[in-house]
Amino acid sequence: MSAERQHREEIVRYGHMLHERGFVAAMDGNLSVHLDRERILVTPTCVSKGAMRSSDLVIVNREGLRVAGRRHVTSELGMHLLIYRMRPDVGAIVHAHPPTATGFAAAGLALTEPLVCEVVMGLGCIPLARYGTPGTSELATTLEPYVPHYDAILMSNHGVVTYGDTLEHAYMKMETVEHFAQIALVTHLLGKQKPLSGVDIEKLLLARTKYFGGKMAASMPGVMPHSPEKAS
Repeated sequence: MSAERQHREEIVRYGHMLHERGFVAAMDGNLSVHLDRERILVTPTCVSKGAMRSSDLVIVNREGLRVAGRRHVTSELGMHLLIYRMRPDVGAIVHAHPPTATGFAAAGLALTEPLVCEVVMGLGCIPLARYGTPGTSELATTLEPYVPHYDAILMSNHGVVTYGDTLEHAYMKMETVEHFAQIALVTHLLGKQKPLSGVDIEKLLLARTKYFGGKMAASMPGVMPHSPEKAS
């Protein structure tokens, strides 16, 4: 199986998973994979991720021009291009609207409190970018300050974008964001949160350095209690 065909099937599989789990509805969401230095495989616009086929996918160049495929590319391609440009380590991107995490984004609440050790280890924290109109350059501009430092971002009144070296890792980060949002919501309903202490966080950062490397540990400026990113 060619690498491109494998990536096509992978995008279709994870697109179906997003739809089955209710992370997207109707024709929402988009996914992409960086095929090589010049080409990006991306989902089209106006296609349900639950019914998407590999032949529906589109290939664009790094300027966003379509070079293969019969459908129109997602209107949020600019967000993908920005992330690939700013993060050479990223090989795949997932954008979805998981209900609980998107609820936090619509409420203007970031997910930056260190409540769960696995989230601190895996993502650090999940900041909230201010609102940008989908399908415009404004959306990419709102994400730009966060992309170098985080692997998952809430978008005000919109949804979530996650990215990683592979599509599997990008998708797993999306699951982690939604799972953490559900846990954070429970703490809000209970009326009490008990964030990890600074000492505990330092231990987790050391462990993160051990398992993921110093670069990832250093790129976690928001992983401290009481330092939520605000929408502006």
